[in-house]
Amino acid sequence: MQRGTHKVVLFDLDGTLVDTAPDMVRVLQDLQRQHGYAPVPYEFGRSNVSNGALGLLRIGFPELTEAERQDLIGEYIDRYSARLSRCSTLFAGMEALLGELDAVSCQWGVVTNKPARLTEPLLEQLQLASRSACIVSGDTLEQRKPHPAPLLYACRLTGVQPAQAIYVGDASRDIEAGRAAGLMTIAAAYGYITADDNAEAWGADLVAADTTELAQIVLKAVNLVS
Repeated sequence: MQRGTHKVVLFDLDGTLVDTAPDMVRVLQDLQRQHGYAPVPYEFGRSNVSNGALGLLRIGFPELTEAERQDLIGEYIDRYSARLSRCSTLFAGMEALLGELDAVSCQWGVVTNKPARLTEPLLEQLQLASRSACIVSGDTLEQRKPHPAPLLYACRLTGVQPAQAIYVGDASRDIEAGRAAGLMTIAAAYGYITADDNAEAWGADLVAADTTELAQIVLKAVNLVS
């Protein structure tokens, strides 16, 4: 990492910027109860949130076929849409980091695989949408992470070269996309990571154990601290 060479900070959403697990897992548990299934333990559900609605349905309804789980996605999304930010908040320390970036007009944005119909209202409800320089959702383009296209698009929207951007994510697909796009990558090891996964193995430029360490890395990269 070269100090002060980065002009924009891009974040994955679920498990990196915003702790959405309380709402997403609750919806899964409620859906399981309605269909006669015992709800998954919260921590198990939490570790799978970065895999999205279908990933949660896979652990919540393991006996169903993939086609049957696909049939449940609409019901899951409808339920989740009704409680997007009931319990979801920025991870501890992230408001302070965003505030420091805002204070010096350093751009930051969101690049997520979450569909726009969920991403945009969630960020609006958390009063983050107007502050972010770009919001690239899972259906903004034809390609999704781990394809690099969403990150390259975010760089175009913010007017920077990929080498001037940082991407922070809590899944291997995030780091794969960032590396392929030519961004500096930071693995958020505090995020939603399953027990059989390891953020150290994703090939990120740096790994942040928690949001305090993440802030130190980011602020140094954008030349706000020595």
